[in-house]
Amino acid sequence: MFEYFDALLLARIQFAFTITFHIIFPAVSIGLASFLAVLEGLWLITGRSVYIELFNYWKKIFAITFGMGVVSGLVMSYQFGTNWSVFSDKTGPVLGPLLGYEVLSAFFLEAGFLGIMLFGMDRVGKKLHFFATFLVAIGTLFSAFWILSVNSWMQTPAGYSINEVGQFIPADWFEVVFNPSFPYRFVHMVFAAYLSTSFIVGAVAAYHLLKNTANQHARTMFSLAIWMATLVAPAQLIAGDMHGLNTLEHQPAKVAAMEGHFETQKGAPLYLFGWPNMQTGTVDYAVKIPKMGSLILKHGWDEEIQGLDAIPKEDWPNVPIVFFAFRIMVGIGMAMIAIGLFGLLLRLKGTLYTNRLYLRAALIMGPAGLLALLAGWFVTEVGRQPYTVYGLLRTADSVSPIAAPGVWGSLIALVFVYFLVFTPGIIYILRLMKIDPDATNQPDDNPPMSPVNMPKEQHS
Repeated sequence: MFEYFDALLLARIQFAFTITFHIIFPAVSIGLASFLAVLEGLWLITGRSVYIELFNYWKKIFAITFGMGVVSGLVMSYQFGTNWSVFSDKTGPVLGPLLGYEVLSAFFLEAGFLGIMLFGMDRVGKKLHFFATFLVAIGTLFSAFWILSVNSWMQTPAGYSINEVGQFIPADWFEVVFNPSFPYRFVHMVFAAYLSTSFIVGAVAAYHLLKNTANQHARTMFSLAIWMATLVAPAQLIAGDMHGLNTLEHQPAKVAAMEGHFETQKGAPLYLFGWPNMQTGTVDYAVKIPKMGSLILKHGWDEEIQGLDAIPKEDWPNVPIVFFAFRIMVGIGMAMIAIGLFGLLLRLKGTLYTNRLYLRAALIMGPAGLLALLAGWFVTEVGRQPYTVYGLLRTADSVSPIAAPGVWGSLIALVFVYFLVFTPGIIYILRLMKIDPDATNQPDDNPPMSPVNMPKEQHS
């Protein structure tokens, strides 16, 4: 079996494994950091103890998630040197500073105020503590900003020139950072992080509401989570459509693979299901809506859509992976919109917390946001192939001059260590989520830590 895996394929598998594992934790960290800031802000505004108790409940989960994200991300950095040294050499003058800015402006900001957020409630004033929580949330967004700028530049490179040794060097930093796909990709990713977190929070709340519908803390969690789904899921649909149109302009091969369009045609159909056959250039067993593809992509029934036949076959991405990952992402997105809108209806009817069928659906949908997030990243990264820098640097020309056995060894070691180290962490997070957030059973009219009854020395 081993002879079928060369160093290039193994290096790609290794990076796919680490990024798939890693991206879950920063996404949840982004969402939870903002959620914690909202909870503490509501506590300061209303004085209700339920908000600060939920803050303390979720900050433990955030701390573990944040730590696991940092550790899993370090491995990816090393891979740039071990498996992708040619890529690092050629793109370093552009991407190196961007990654450095992420550390300086984002990670240091998060790390600097994380301790105050986690342990400073009884040591600093309430305003300073909220300021620290707010800066941690801002830091996670800054981190997403720089990482998405790096990834977007690889997808739609701009603002560069090439020096005499074949390296990409910055010619215009503004164009490098704010490259053509960056605004769409950044908004799409942040919305995905918020939705992923809201459905996790909603699932935890639903789990406890199924045990006790009068659980006030679970009700508050569930209300906030469903509001997020109701508002952000439709906005994500709009952001995704704009991102898709931008991708059609700059990466037509990716969109053709997403849609299963092998032939350039006017009035292109929308393939709901089917099996893309790269050998025959057809979608087998297709279920399609005539002309709908043209309407979605170019907002006209008879508009021409470029197919993969206009692109050399050696430049095609893996069509089945992109095709199915895209449908998983969109399908889950539609389910999220349905959950949000149905939750709004139940809220108006006054049965949001008591409809057991809806609560079970929310519980099942807990990991849905993360699955959609991963599917979207598979679309993004596999759809860019066979390039690391789209249209300029091929993946085959980016790999380190290393033999397959060496990559095999590091891949096996990574898989073993990841599951050995991170499985207990994930299990512990799930156990924390099973703890009843209403266990303290403290009434709202006697909060232990509210702005109105806080000791004088804590009002500074």
